[in-house]
Amino acid sequence: MRVFSPFIAGLLVSVATPALADGNGHADGETEVALSADELLAPYYAKLQSKIDLPVAPANVSLLPDSVITRIAFGSCNHQSRSQHMWAQIAAANPDLFLFIGDNNYGDQFWKGDASLSTLRAAYQLQAETPELTEFRTKVPMMITWDDHDFGFNDGGANFAFRGWSETIFETFWGSSDEVKSRPGIYESRMFGADGKRVQILMLDTRFFRSDFDAMAYSPERPPLGPYVPGNDASKTMLGDAQWQWLAAELAKPADLRVVVSSIQVITDAHNYESWEALPLERAKLYSMLANREESGVVMLSGDRHAGGIYRDTPAEAGEQLWELTSSSMNYSFSSTERNTAREPDAKRITDFISEENFGLVEIDWDAKSFTMSMRGSEGETRVTQTVSW
Repeated sequence: MRVFSPFIAGLLVSVATPALADGNGHADGETEVALSADELLAPYYAKLQSKIDLPVAPANVSLLPDSVITRIAFGSCNHQSRSQHMWAQIAAANPDLFLFIGDNNYGDQFWKGDASLSTLRAAYQLQAETPELTEFRTKVPMMITWDDHDFGFNDGGANFAFRGWSETIFETFWGSSDEVKSRPGIYESRMFGADGKRVQILMLDTRFFRSDFDAMAYSPERPPLGPYVPGNDASKTMLGDAQWQWLAAELAKPADLRVVVSSIQVITDAHNYESWEALPLERAKLYSMLANREESGVVMLSGDRHAGGIYRDTPAEAGEQLWELTSSSMNYSFSSTERNTAREPDAKRITDFISEENFGLVEIDWDAKSFTMSMRGSEGETRVTQTVSW
């Protein structure tokens, strides 16, 4: 039997079986039967799920499809064991909808490699018992996607062997729709409002299907801005074929404004951490797909970085100016804004690189056909802002 790595979902395990005799009674060698990690682990997870209760989030208020949205808040990087003060600040901004866009907990920390993902389940259980989140969900409807730390493995993607179990934990906790539960991955689209005031929320899944990024060669002189380099392997994917097809179909639907959510940054080229820059062919594909959308305004939202700002670019594939607001983190900041801004110069970022605790806000003016992006601090104060017409 070949060695099986619990971190590699795509690895096929070949089990040598006794050879079958030919008509003359002679063995013709060994036969290899390939099994995927999902196939190997399915009986284990079926038995595990029959013996445990998975955590479930506090009840959330709903938002009717005909609701006209004017204020969308979002946030990322919320450690379950740190202060949950930001929920009250977000609620005070009076959003119609909150988008929780990744690293919604840090369930991969202290993980010992067990297939049951015990630390991830414990992180969700702590969230289920968080009073601030409970109160928030009684007031503000939410849509949710994940990033690596609540996916279950740092910088993990399609090769994370336990991704199917992680998806089950996620969908059980957040109460995902039947549509989301019916397919691999957690990507989702919802439409709100009526003609002239219709907003489409597109929550991408940049984890479940994503290929490994190319790693930077080790060098003691390497700048400390991440381990990855852009790669042009056309076989690698960010979203996977099924999600790409779904996205094309969603972008063909009538809408007045589209909000495209990626857990990792899209526009920037200023670092070598996880971002769409690491798969430039996939980013170009995204830009081309946005260019071919049914006519509408568009804004991109992202998180992940424990800092954020406002970005713009006019890529040739898009044929228009694109805008992105990165907001991170809600309660897990790393360093001062001054240090981060100087450390990561970026011609595509039009603001400072804000690293203090923050959340993002998109305010829509339907009459003016414009949206205002802003990043709000831990006391609700505006840190950066930009109004864009479409």
